[in-house]
Amino acid sequence: MDKKALEFFKKLTSIATPTGYELEGQRLVANYVKPYADKIELDKHGNLIMIKNPEAKFRFVIDAHIDEIGFIVQHIDRKGFLRVQPLGGINNQLLPGERIILNGPKGPVNGCFGRKAIHLMDAKERGEGVKDIADLWVDIGAKSLEEAMEWAPIGTAGVVNAEWRDMLNDNVSMRGMDDRAGVFIMTEVLRKLAKRKINVGLYVVSATQEEVGLLGGQAAAYGIDPHGGIAVDVTFASDHPRGEEAKVGNIRLGGGPVIGRGPAFDVALNKLVDKAAEKAGIKTQTQIRNRGNGTDAFAIRMTRSGVPVNLISIPLRYMHSAVEIVNLKDIDEISTLIAETIAALPANPKLGPAL
Repeated sequence: MDKKALEFFKKLTSIATPTGYELEGQRLVANYVKPYADKIELDKHGNLIMIKNPEAKFRFVIDAHIDEIGFIVQHIDRKGFLRVQPLGGINNQLLPGERIILNGPKGPVNGCFGRKAIHLMDAKERGEGVKDIADLWVDIGAKSLEEAMEWAPIGTAGVVNAEWRDMLNDNVSMRGMDDRAGVFIMTEVLRKLAKRKINVGLYVVSATQEEVGLLGGQAAAYGIDPHGGIAVDVTFASDHPRGEEAKVGNIRLGGGPVIGRGPAFDVALNKLVDKAAEKAGIKTQTQIRNRGNGTDAFAIRMTRSGVPVNLISIPLRYMHSAVEIVNLKDIDEISTLIAETIAALPANPKLGPAL
C-alpha cells in the first residue's frame, strides 16, 4: 500500500466524530482527494460527493459511509457524572471500563465508563452483564454539575477512545473501521483512476448517518440519480472461534473482496465485477444476501425507480467494537477491483433487467 495513503488512512480513522457529526472527517477527505477529483460537493445532508468525468451522461455511484457509532450526553447528575445514549448499534456488554472521548465546546474531553467494582457485586449482578446503557455512567473527572456542563454539556457527542494497532500478517485494529475503511477505499479508487480516462461519470460518496438509518446514502443517491452503483461496507469475518460460518459464510481476513450475491443485486453488474477481478488476478469471496440489507447498497437500490447495485464488503472481525480488525491487503485489493470495474465500463453499460 502507498505510504502516503496509509498515513491518511490512519489519520482518517483517528477522527472522533460519530454519526451526525461527520463534518470534520468530510473536510479531511475533501482536502486529500482534491488532486484526484474534477469536482467536489457537499450536499444538504452533509454527504461529500467527489466527481470524476461529470460531463458523462451515464452516472455511476460508489458509496461508503464515514460515520461511526458513538454516544451523546443525555443527563448530568449533581456530582458531574454523565449519562449517555447510543448513536447507532452499541454493544453495552463491551462498555464497562472502556475509555471515551467527547467533543466538548472547549475541545476534546477524556472520560471512561464507570460501573460498580466486581468486589461489591452480588452473584446476580456479576452474571447479568449490562442490561441498559443507563446502568453505566461516564466519569470525566468533574467535581460538580456546573463543571461537567462547562466541558461536556447535554448534547455533546463522542466515541470510544481507541488507537490504531498494527498486528501480524497485515492486519490492523481500530474502532470505526466500519466504515472509515470503506471511505479510504473510495479515496484510493479516485487516486488509482486519477490519470486514467473513464467513460462514465463517477460519483464517489462519503455518506453520513448510515448507522442511524441509511440516511445519507439515501439522500445522496436521490440527488445524483445514478444509473448504477456499488456500495462498500464491512461484513462479518467468520475466521475466529465464534465466527458463525453457517450464518455468514466462510469469510476470512486476507481472503480478498467479498462480493454480495442475491436478489437485491444486479446480475449484469456482478458479472462485470467478476470479470474485472479475473483480469486483475484478484481472488474474491462470496456472501449470500437473501434480502435487502442494512447497508447503503439497499438505500441506493431503492432510490427513485430503482438502481442496479452491487455490494463489495471488507472482511472485519469484532464489528461495532473498539477493536475492529481488517486486513490491509483486502483494503488494497478492493480499491483495485472497483477501480478496474469502473475503468472497464463502456459509455452506456447495460445494467438492470431486460426483456
